[in-house]
Amino acid sequence: MGFWDRSVKNSFDSMFDMNRDGVLDPAEQAIQLDFITRQMEEDSRSDDDDEDELDLESIDEEELDDAGFDSDDSGDDF
Repeated sequence: MGFWDRSVKNSFDSMFDMNRDGVLDPAEQAIQLDFITRQMEEDSRSDDDDEDELDLESIDEEELDDAGFDSDDSGDDF
């Protein structure tokens, strides 16, 4: 085991143990870190998307009509 290597501690680590030697070498650790940071970025982007959505329930019908939305439309025109 090299200086920068670390033992596989759990099933999450074992997902990144590409050569199944029970040790995560620096390359495998980098892949694991990349996976974690990408997941965190995706989570933060999805949180931002939720904030950007319009809350149509808080807008009254007159404002919707002014914006060009037909408040009498039931949406069953499929």
